[in-house]
Amino acid sequence: MMKLQYKNNEIFYKISGSGHTKIPLVLLHGFLEDMAIWDDFKEGLGKERQIICIDLPGHGRSKNFSGSHNMQEMANIVAAVLNDAGIQKISLAGHSMGGYVGLEFLDNFPMMLKDIMLINSTPAEDTVERKKIRDRSIDIVETNKDAFVSMAISNLFSAESREVFKDEIDRLKQAAFRLNIENIQQTLKAMRDRKDHTMTLKKFKGGKTIIAGIDDTLIEVTDIQKLAEAINSDLKLLEGGHNSWMEMSEKLYRNMLLVD
Repeated sequence: MMKLQYKNNEIFYKISGSGHTKIPLVLLHGFLEDMAIWDDFKEGLGKERQIICIDLPGHGRSKNFSGSHNMQEMANIVAAVLNDAGIQKISLAGHSMGGYVGLEFLDNFPMMLKDIMLINSTPAEDTVERKKIRDRSIDIVETNKDAFVSMAISNLFSAESREVFKDEIDRLKQAAFRLNIENIQQTLKAMRDRKDHTMTLKKFKGGKTIIAGIDDTLIEVTDIQKLAEAINSDLKLLEGGHNSWMEMSEKLYRNMLLVD
């Protein structure tokens, strides 16, 4: 585990992998997650390249991040980690919110990015209704953080998946329970206020892949199909919902092996 001082805050990251066939791959987790979601992926992916995993501000060991942290700030943190590690060119895969950060990174540091993979994520901004849900969530977190965390994570899974992955979901919740109220609220605001990066991704000449869950409760599969076609992005549809890294880990892993 490595630690970076960033604006009087601590950002934790790990570099693993012994291969150098491909350029380094940055893996970014989603909301209420941390770098541990990639533990089962790193060894195999690391045979061909270095793997950089980061606890984004407000999450994991970086949970005590003070002040606001918008998507541009998170993208700046990714760039600061790469500078700290002496890495100048990467491919990037981000789950959900990690995809939003990856897109902001693309917008701000395009020359550093060769390929991008959005996993259960979208370049589109929040709809008006989704922004209202974020606002309600911010209020709920203030009064009952643990209830919000439990509900937010459970709602990402079907009833069947909740039973099949009961232990994994419980571990995810236990880690998220340790996050503080302010950090969760700031992250909700950052997701609510993020830019629409549809044109950013459309103009990108590097490799671009979108991984979508057929039963994703947050991203409508027909919407992401239309969007992927409009921006000329590869689209891979997997069974399951919003957390392909858990529900469809083997199929996701095989797709991640294809990232240059």
